[in-house]
Amino acid sequence: MPALSLPSALADALSTLLGPRGLLTDASDTDTAGQDWRRLYHHPPLAVLRPADTAELAAAVRLCVAHGVAMTPQGGNTSMVGGGVPSGPGEVVISTARMNHIRSVDPVDMTMTLEAGVTLKAAQDAAVAAECLLPLSISSEGTAQIGGVLATNAGGNNTVRYGNARDLVLGLEAVLPDGTIWNGLRRLRKDNTGYCLRQLMVGAEGTLGIITTAVLKLAPALRQRESALCAVPSTEAALALFARFQRHDPAALQAFEYMGGPGMELVMRHIPGAVLPIAPAPHYALVDLATARAGSDLRGVLETVLEAALEDGTVTDAAIAESEAQRLAIWKLREEHAEAQKREGASVKNDVSVPVSRVPELLRRGQEAVAALIPGVRCVAFGHIGDGNIHFNFEQPVGADGAAFLARDHEIMDAVGEIVRDLDGSFSAEHGVGQLKPYMMPDWRGGAELEAMRRIKAAMDPAGLMNPGKVLP
Repeated sequence: MPALSLPSALADALSTLLGPRGLLTDASDTDTAGQDWRRLYHHPPLAVLRPADTAELAAAVRLCVAHGVAMTPQGGNTSMVGGGVPSGPGEVVISTARMNHIRSVDPVDMTMTLEAGVTLKAAQDAAVAAECLLPLSISSEGTAQIGGVLATNAGGNNTVRYGNARDLVLGLEAVLPDGTIWNGLRRLRKDNTGYCLRQLMVGAEGTLGIITTAVLKLAPALRQRESALCAVPSTEAALALFARFQRHDPAALQAFEYMGGPGMELVMRHIPGAVLPIAPAPHYALVDLATARAGSDLRGVLETVLEAALEDGTVTDAAIAESEAQRLAIWKLREEHAEAQKREGASVKNDVSVPVSRVPELLRRGQEAVAALIPGVRCVAFGHIGDGNIHFNFEQPVGADGAAFLARDHEIMDAVGEIVRDLDGSFSAEHGVGQLKPYMMPDWRGGAELEAMRRIKAAMDPAGLMNPGKVLP
């Protein structure tokens, strides 16, 4: 079968519109753009469109619609569920990589206006330069772009204090599926004028349009930060430690992360430079305290809580960072879990959430269920225990065939899902649905909820050309 290619009339029009930097058709470019980070999906697009601004992007969308060509929006391509790569042949990828300008940072309004192609790390650095804080933080922030971060309503490490991505969005500009530009770039804290369209775009995973620019809330710059890595004997102990910090000084808690022993072993095995500052343990908690207040005794808070926890056995060992380098080294142990799993072999990922109090039960029952299904499977659980979101992942048994293990991904996800449902949780906490999990939507979100989603999609994208195969089954 001959390879698919852009219709000649569309290719000519896009070439004229975007120029040589904005239209990529070489196989090396399309191959990369068609491969997701986890290498679960590979559908090279007909072309990669790289518009320089919103006007070019809108014009490119109108051309694709006129020719009936489906479009996949793509930012940093860090999706864990295949949301940013084509779901089949015959699509184009629309990359926001060239739309990477930070338009303004306002330390009085405490807002930042920036384009979709700005990486989250660059946005964080710009906020710091203005003596502010962009509190959103995820492991892939060096690559992930603002457009994708918002389209997937990213959560991350600081959700326990600042909320998810949608909680930081004041205004948006987006190109709708027909090529219309919607300008909602408002910097208002209060604007009660009808439907909140920006929140419809946030979390829609590019199925209702392409986010091009955003206005985000900033927070005051942090004056002090303290971090500690703790060994705990059980998941119940990790949760009890979280509760202690919440009771002692809830305003100081910036992040609280859980890591299981197997995951930490993989990090130590595969990540160069990783150093474990305490003896190996079955479970770990990473405590991060921060404040914008001058003269605060965060170190005293951290030591007071940990001393009491060490005395009664809630914590068995702990290391407090004595420098910024040590703090970053502790965080590296958490942030490299996904990469370590990737290097170890095939893994099935469950990004789930349950009420915070039910996390220990989730971990116990889920591990038992999957171990009964696949003897020898390795549970690699870690994540944001402070907000109930656990990355409940499973690594192939030692020596097993990776492809055969991945072929059972639905069995594993469904086994975990049944427990999550029983605990009143969600099958996707922060990664989204993408093209990995739409099959779960009718069972979990069926009836009036799914029908409302379908009607919104049909109203805004009647031709079904905007990021097809994602979210909706």
